[in-house]
Amino acid sequence: MSEDYVIRHAAPTLAGIKTGNLFPCTFSSPQALVGDLRAMNQVLVPRGLRLVPLHRAGERVLLYLFRPAALSRDLAQEAAQGILRQAGYGTLRQGACLGELRRRLRAGGEFPHEIGLFLGYPPEDVAGFVRHRGRGCKCVGCWKVYGDEAAARRRFAAFRACTANYCRRRARGASLAGLAVATRPG
Repeated sequence: MSEDYVIRHAAPTLAGIKTGNLFPCTFSSPQALVGDLRAMNQVLVPRGLRLVPLHRAGERVLLYLFRPAALSRDLAQEAAQGILRQAGYGTLRQGACLGELRRRLRAGGEFPHEIGLFLGYPPEDVAGFVRHRGRGCKCVGCWKVYGDEAAARRRFAAFRACTANYCRRRARGASLAGLAVATRPG
């Protein structure tokens, strides 16, 4: 897995304007995957980020790059907790929620739509998606919007601009370490 790939698929999280990004990746061996994750996390963790595998199938892995402090803040929202409770999450601590999400992804079956909460999507949009089964949204960008369309469109534009900026900077030689904005924990 290259730094280019992570930057292209998770620039808004690296920049600190999004809680998390989820993206698939291929790997040559489990040992190579562990080595790549360890090397990337040596750069990312001191900057308030973590890169973890959520699901592995064959030579493909679903990776989650996130900011633990932002995720804790997002999951602490009353609306988010209500969605997680309704989805059957027993414990609402971040680590337990991540473990449950990982378990649900690995189990297969119905996709866990509450995953939007782990990506920083507004709870009203996650709840709207579940309630309307993905139909009847106001607009579509990184997610389907059921709540504040204007705010969502501004965020979508910011994410696109951030990704374009980060890809340009990477092409000019910026490193992952240089692009990962450091944030204070908590």
